[in-house]
Amino acid sequence: MTSATTPASTQREPELAGQTVVVIGGSSGIGLETARRAQTEGAEVILTGRNPDRLKQAALELGAQRTAAFDVSDAAAVQRFFRDLPAPIDHVMITAGGPHYEPLLEMDSAQVRDALSDHVVMVLEVARNAAGKMRPGGTLLFMAGTGARRIGHGLGISSAATAVLPPFTATLALELAPVRVNLIAAGFVDTPLSASLLRDHLEERRNELRATLPIGRVVGPADVAALAVHIMTNTALTGATYDIDGGEQFVS
Repeated sequence: MTSATTPASTQREPELAGQTVVVIGGSSGIGLETARRAQTEGAEVILTGRNPDRLKQAALELGAQRTAAFDVSDAAAVQRFFRDLPAPIDHVMITAGGPHYEPLLEMDSAQVRDALSDHVVMVLEVARNAAGKMRPGGTLLFMAGTGARRIGHGLGISSAATAVLPPFTATLALELAPVRVNLIAAGFVDTPLSASLLRDHLEERRNELRATLPIGRVVGPADVAALAVHIMTNTALTGATYDIDGGEQFVS
């Protein structure tokens, strides 16, 4: 007697099905790629950015139903955005903001205060306005870099500003629980922003990284997006910093 066997299904359910992901700074680069990845995993994505035209183009590309153009450093604009946002939401990723590289002795006291607090204050404003609309187990996810961890000429105050972010992340995770808080620390990522900063030196930098990184290639936005979506879906992760630089910090 023979019995028929049923082949195992190779399909899986999308990991973010039925969830809403807000990407602040989602009109290009890492933010846009994360929105695309989240959408592939079944999420509804909401994009924000400062440039209305670029935001509109990104929304058309993804088919995103909701966008908002504002500067995340404007606390009143952040408050309005989350106040008007339908609840509930699940994940908020912030890719906006960047380091300050001015030499310490060339900065006045106001510039020092801004450099040390800008990123933290920005995330706090998002956190306090988003938390009440987020489902338990969702994550507030923001970005930093690995490059400024070392001390060196040209890095200025950025090393000090970077050092505060991991303990800030852990503390905020305790205060916002059961909403999770995590930090992605990236090295060089081959984005349009990197291209605009390096200009004629972009290909030289790519070749340098291909030759020196342990992974043998340049980190791209899709790499960071994959990590971001993993952090969103793995509900055991909170209060932690996740490096993604292809090993750059070990060979620089």
